[in-house]
Amino acid sequence: MSLQAAQNQSSPAGPPTDSSKALYGGKSTRRITVHDIAAATERGEKWPMLTAYDAMTASVFDEAGIPVMLVGDSMGNVHLGYETTVPVTMDEIAMLSAAVVRGTKRAMVVADLPFGSYQEGPVQALRNATRLVKESGVGAVKLEGGERSHEQIRLLVEAGIPVMGHIGLTPQSVNAMGYRVQGRGEEAAQQLLRDAKAVQDAGAFAVVLELVPAELAAEVTRTLHIPTVGIGAGAGTDAQVLVYTDMVGLTGGKVPRFTKQYADLRKVLGDAAKEFADEVVGGTFPAAEHTFH
Repeated sequence: MSLQAAQNQSSPAGPPTDSSKALYGGKSTRRITVHDIAAATERGEKWPMLTAYDAMTASVFDEAGIPVMLVGDSMGNVHLGYETTVPVTMDEIAMLSAAVVRGTKRAMVVADLPFGSYQEGPVQALRNATRLVKESGVGAVKLEGGERSHEQIRLLVEAGIPVMGHIGLTPQSVNAMGYRVQGRGEEAAQQLLRDAKAVQDAGAFAVVLELVPAELAAEVTRTLHIPTVGIGAGAGTDAQVLVYTDMVGLTGGKVPRFTKQYADLRKVLGDAAKEFADEVVGGTFPAAEHTFH
């Protein structure tokens, strides 16, 4: 049994002993690092991660204490108007990652390597990851794939770039696998376990498990000594991540089953816009208090 598993069994849900060191709610104001994340895992501490794509939203999440923010290629769907994540470019990731870094003081910022930026091999991955670290100032990068991305992860880690892996549903491969739960059935489950171990063996500091059956995700978490980050993978992972526009109700239409909506900002913004428009049309804005004399 791994140290991770033993600690999970002995303290399955309690807060860390020294709450001042907690990733969420801790007192430190410096940037969170991979060492802090490893220490949190050793303490059995669960932690939250949200996506962010701009400085203003990132600053709100930073003030709320969110310890890790992901500049995800999900920006393609929710921020840039693409149908999938596939069209997202390095220029887009680099620009928005820099904005999120500028909007934060404490959170660790992780940036996705978009589709086509690492599939050629380790050298391409290193070139593009280096750009995100040097130009955007991110603390880590994330890339999809288990065994197939082992060498890319290994080279990045050897070069001093922290890497978060991503297995299960890998949205950049939507044209090949579609949007469906991964790891169902014995053969698929064993492949997911091999992918998880490959990511860890290559040196990743954490791994995202997306759309994975809860029991399998919990097994992966028990097996690995690096933290697992769940999205649609049940409550047995070390951390949870959500696309923030889903979380706050900005996303229109149907949202994934695994998303919980904590606010309805789409209605709030819509109501505010309508009230502003009505006042302009009705001549009540700007009023005297909004006018210079």
